[in-house]
Amino acid sequence: MPEGPEIRRAADRIAAALMGGKIRDVKLTLPSLRRSRKCLVGARVTAVDTRGKAMLTRFDNGLTLYSHNQLYGRWYVTRRGSLPKTGRSLRVALHTDTHSAWLYSATEIELLDAAGIERHPFLLKLGPDVLNPLLRPTDICTRLEAPRFRRKALATLYLDQGFLAGIGNYLRTEILFTAGLHRSLRPDDLDPASRMRLARATLTVSRRAYRLAGVTVTRKMAESLKKSGQRYGEYRHWVFGREGEPCRVCGTTVEKHNVGGRSVFACGECQPNSFR
Repeated sequence: MPEGPEIRRAADRIAAALMGGKIRDVKLTLPSLRRSRKCLVGARVTAVDTRGKAMLTRFDNGLTLYSHNQLYGRWYVTRRGSLPKTGRSLRVALHTDTHSAWLYSATEIELLDAAGIERHPFLLKLGPDVLNPLLRPTDICTRLEAPRFRRKALATLYLDQGFLAGIGNYLRTEILFTAGLHRSLRPDDLDPASRMRLARATLTVSRRAYRLAGVTVTRKMAESLKKSGQRYGEYRHWVFGREGEPCRVCGTTVEKHNVGGRSVFACGECQPNSFR
């Protein structure tokens, strides 16, 4: 499933393609949306926002297209008249004079007014967006100390969208590695310095993944590994997806663990079952 950085980068592409021009044609294939087509023809896109893994395409008539890709949904942007190369099922197509934005295979799509956005059941449950530029390490520390979250294991907490929105499996793994923390520790187990280290790693890794298109190692390391012949999928992460390979920091073999049906990758040396 795409995580916050991937959804935000898709939103950037859609905004660049659609903002500034009128929507000349629309296709909505879900039966619940077909009657809404006329509401969007002639409108202008004013913003494309994200809330975690949800996207909000806002129009100047007060309506917002809410979409959540779930596991299989994907947005494409093309020049007007060109079709994406995909075998997925079309859900939404928005066309200006020059460009088109296409959403395929997503199942959660709604057209909402301002009140509908305010009371949307998924959006109401979300914590702060991890990519919100105003989010600070101290804000995350405050949430780590909150009664609702402080007794949850970090591996569980960091998939809770009510804690922070936009973090998924690869970001969780990479944040915990960068912070040097074991998956079973709880915020209550950490001293203030360790909570602050975790908060800073949360923002650093998430923002880097946004800037570098899913890469969570440093830019310098990514460039070095790429020059050595490694492909994108091989150099992009510290430990995620690298079971059996050496840790990039200490050389210890990376292990894979199952937590709640999801895989977490870790280095036993860099992430001991106690905080440092």
